Amino acid sequence: AAFGDRVLDWAIGQSSGMIILMVIYFVSAIIGVCMSRFSSNPAISFIGYNFIVVPLGLLLCVIVNGYVASGMGDIVFQAIVITAITTFIMIVAACVFPGFFSKIGGILLCALIGLVVAELAALLIFRSHNEIFSWIGAAIFTLYIGYDYWKAQQYPKTADNAIDCAIDIYLDIINLFLRILAILSNGKSR
Repeated sequence: AAFGDRVLDWAIGQSSGMIILMVIYFVSAIIGVCMSRFSSNPAISFIGYNFIVVPLGLLLCVIVNGYVASGMGDIVFQAIVITAITTFIMIVAACVFPGFFSKIGGILLCALIGLVVAELAALLIFRSHNEIFSWIGAAIFTLYIGYDYWKAQQYPKTADNAIDCAIDIYLDIINLFLRILAILSNGKSR
């Protein structure tokens, strides 16, 4: 919490603080993904995992502290609870309906690429973000949790595969949390 407050103060104090944090995260995430995906050594994959989750944790600290500082701590708690319940339901669904989840990987990838392109276009052209993007993103990442859990069950049970699968599921859960947070905060600001 203390580290997040310091970073939040720095990010707000700098005109391009959040952009710098985002660039650091994306560069670090690319390095982490390459390290984990192209290595069969669990130690290297774990270092790659940390290149992804540590900067993302820093970014989450800034985002969550921003919500709490603006009096929306209750929304953060609600988003955590909804994300946890959704994650549990999707893991159960992946176990009960493996045939469904085995078929949706390509569809989810296309949907995610389409969402990213649409969001970027809306931000660049209209300089706004529509709430529908948060809902669509929440739906995509909800299904991705089930898909990535199903996919994790298909791999040989090795430490390296566990780390690689943990990255996928972690990113799904965090992205779902952020989308739910945006949906709940949009509902409160009305």
